[in-house]
Amino acid sequence: MINLIKSNKNNTLNTISNILDTVVDKNDYKLEFKNGLYLLNLKQSMLIKVVKILKENEKLKFNQFIDLTAVDYPNKKNRFEMIYILLSVEFNLRIIIKFLINENENVDSITNLFPAANWYEREVWDLFGIAFSNHPDLRRLLTDYGFIGHPLRKDFPLSGNVEVKYDLNKKKVVYEPVKLTQSFREFEFESPWKGEKLDNNNE
Repeated sequence: MINLIKSNKNNTLNTISNILDTVVDKNDYKLEFKNGLYLLNLKQSMLIKVVKILKENEKLKFNQFIDLTAVDYPNKKNRFEMIYILLSVEFNLRIIIKFLINENENVDSITNLFPAANWYEREVWDLFGIAFSNHPDLRRLLTDYGFIGHPLRKDFPLSGNVEVKYDLNKKKVVYEPVKLTQSFREFEFESPWKGEKLDNNNE
């Protein structure tokens, strides 16, 4: 079986598909081979079942968690695309799992299957604002406790919402609304800096 899986991508597709069919309906997922990787698009509700069988089935053994992230498409109804990457060391196979969710939808945590996903899910919560159900410790990971917003959302302001500074009078670090000393300006290689109060023609 090892040689069979490694040698022929069509055999591998059939093997994965046949195994998935035992836990989910054929209409609930799409499996394909693209750019040397196996891509699996499915419904969000199928995530735990699919990850569990991919990990535990002896013919697949996708038992190494590689990565978890998200992509923000703010103009779409289902705003976020979730992306999971699993590796089968024994069969030298890599599979990417994808599904779409809307802004207010929670995702099932896979920490019971892959404890290493704990901090990855915390990172996605911190940077995208995507909540994970049944997560053991869903807190911010990269930003401060008082941080407002989620920095990797496309609608997050470039300047941020608050700034941190040390207040000499209060003798402590404080948060204040961002105060820009000048407006954003654009730069062109054929002309000097241009701002709101400058002549666009630079005459």
